[in-house]
Amino acid sequence: MIIFPAIDLKDGQCVRLKRGIMEDATVFNADPAAQAKIFQAQGFRWLHCVDLNGAFEGRSANADAIKSIRAAIDLPIQLGGGIRDRAAVEAWLEAGITRVILGTAALTDPDFVKDAARAHPGRIVVGADAKGGKIATQGWAEVSELAPVELGKRFEDAGVAALLFTDIDGDGLLQGVNVKATAALARALTIPVIASGGVGSLADIEALMAAKEPNIEGVVVGRALYDGRIDPAQALAAAAGRG
Repeated sequence: MIIFPAIDLKDGQCVRLKRGIMEDATVFNADPAAQAKIFQAQGFRWLHCVDLNGAFEGRSANADAIKSIRAAIDLPIQLGGGIRDRAAVEAWLEAGITRVILGTAALTDPDFVKDAARAHPGRIVVGADAKGGKIATQGWAEVSELAPVELGKRFEDAGVAALLFTDIDGDGLLQGVNVKATAALARALTIPVIASGGVGSLADIEALMAAKEPNIEGVVVGRALYDGRIDPAQALAAAAGRG
């Protein structure tokens, strides 16, 4: 299982939110590129990056910080936030981003997402951000009536790399990843599932491993890495089945 350390960008800084509320942001590093180097040095194999301003504005808003991160490390990067059209997808892939996450667009313009996924097999991730069990969009500000499994099934034949399932209700609160919902989603879909939201301790990673669901590709870890609740070496060992 892959552990994706998270760099969430707000106003050019590396922050973490609570329940996706922009006003409730904690700055953990004013230099995102330096933070990316730390994660690489700790042994992580991927980086998860989100342009929070972009998610709300509908366009990339932290491009300079993202490009500085890309230049600073060799790790593959998956990037989300404000990527709403084909031009933006192409621009980020050409800039060296490995995977582009499409969340709001997956709900509002599924044909665009399918076309992008077919044009770039294995490089498009569908973001399934759930609040109260329903898909939320526009930087989590609007909630639809669609369940994550329904969203995922729309893209099973399009060649997407993964479904990123974020439990907004627990995001940034360190109260535990939603293992039950993540495992159920992974069983229901042929698309690999990445868990996100609420990871607060090594026990969360161990619980995902204990689910023994091969379709869970990985888990995004944010605040717990920044505040020291999770030791990187122990987390990587657990995710490799050596815990």
